[in-house]
Amino acid sequence: MEKATFAGGCFWCMVTPFEEQPGIESIVSGYTGGHVDDPTYEQVKTGTTGHYEVVEITFDPTLFVYERLLELYWIQTDPTDDGGQFQDRGSQYAPAIFYHTEEQRVKAEQSRDALAASGRFKQPIVTKILPADTFYPAEEYHQDFHKKNPAHYKEDRKKSGRDAFIEQAW
Repeated sequence: MEKATFAGGCFWCMVTPFEEQPGIESIVSGYTGGHVDDPTYEQVKTGTTGHYEVVEITFDPTLFVYERLLELYWIQTDPTDDGGQFQDRGSQYAPAIFYHTEEQRVKAEQSRDALAASGRFKQPIVTKILPADTFYPAEEYHQDFHKKNPAHYKEDRKKSGRDAFIEQAW
């Protein structure tokens, strides 16, 4: 098994695209990249801890390759917006790919460069590619939020503008 860690705005919306894929063992919402040990959601959402909201995906690379995870990742985000994603503003919601191995770093950079060269976006691709850091799972009520609170999740996702952007840009 390998791990992949992605920041793409609100972590609730970053779970569903990956969860039903073959070879995905688990998806945990959490925080990484900051300077506070064991941060809480209340701390991270202020934008002062340096953490990103992320999903950490455990996957079997023989069933679902990392390149495919990257393809799914890109189409969940606006890779030209480093000020957050959609309605979620602030550095804690900025897009980033956290690599766990040198091979992941190379593949993430190649994927980013291919997207930039594709001409799909007029603005530069600003998604950061960073080394994986300590991962802190989010509080239990954030895990599988879309299943525990489907009405709230659907309303929040619709208001975010994420789906409208995905439909228009991708």
